[in-house]
Amino acid sequence: IPVRLSGQDSSRGTFSQRHIVLTDSKTGDEIIPLNNVAPEKAFIEPLDSLLSEGAVLGFEYGYSTADPLTLVVWEAQFGDFANAGQVIIDNFISSSDTKWGLPNNLVMMLPHAQEGQGPEHSSARLERFLTLCADDNMIICNPTNSEQYFHLLRRQARQKSKKPLVILTPKSLLRMPEAKSVKDEFSYGKFNEIIDDNVTDKSKVKLLILTSGKVYYDLMKYRNDNKISDAVIVRVEQYYPYKSDMMKEILSSYKNANDVVWVQEEPENMGAWNFMALRLRKDISEWQKLYYVCRQESASPAAGSMSKHIETQNELIRRSFSKDSNDLL
Repeated sequence: IPVRLSGQDSSRGTFSQRHIVLTDSKTGDEIIPLNNVAPEKAFIEPLDSLLSEGAVLGFEYGYSTADPLTLVVWEAQFGDFANAGQVIIDNFISSSDTKWGLPNNLVMMLPHAQEGQGPEHSSARLERFLTLCADDNMIICNPTNSEQYFHLLRRQARQKSKKPLVILTPKSLLRMPEAKSVKDEFSYGKFNEIIDDNVTDKSKVKLLILTSGKVYYDLMKYRNDNKISDAVIVRVEQYYPYKSDMMKEILSSYKNANDVVWVQEEPENMGAWNFMALRLRKDISEWQKLYYVCRQESASPAAGSMSKHIETQNELIRRSFSKDSNDLL
């Protein structure tokens, strides 16, 4: 399956496909090693695009409708760069199939996470994409390891029904050892929309934390460091289409987990909370109570100070394991 990859720094190596293009420092000649792995197979075409997101995103959308056999990927420098392509997203990518019967399988990779890099470079405006979701028109995912990332892209390339895919791609996971996968995990398996925790005795669990994205690793570290044995952390890797049956099965399997907490890094008025709350209220078991933990609502996606980010992040993680959370009811 051919792959077309464009973005401000897609071939220069800012993102997960580091070293996809190598340059001879003396001659300036470029080589793409992946295109020499199996010369008889399809090629990958990495391109550094100009800083005009509306124009580039519109072109890539058109390319994906004209060539449905190619996996077309547009990658933003940061997730907030999608703001400049908003008219393309709203009028075409999210709704062209419904309006005109014109499907597309465009992939948008949008770096998104609270990583202390300031207001704009922390948010891909996940809440906007979730507001646009209806009638299975898009796929919105936040994979937390390389195995999930690979199988998600493979599923996208092989799907018969063409739907655009939005991937939230935290940059810190590119260099996090815990997010790596071993070879066999790429060779076998599939993309998992929700990943349950790996516990041997579910009857001992009193607290069930639901989360998504790189904050999962912060929660894991806190749980391990504080030797908390009665809490599990379940990852939502795909927001939409939302897998209600899978969620109900996982929630009901923890018979003694009376407290269910949704944890997100984003402020209360952003991120996935408003989207997830409506669905989780229907899916939790009758003996369970739903809480949420997030940053205070804000007009800005994030603070502009690294020290402030660390302070609020530590407090958010601490509250996730305590009763000091916001009550949905």
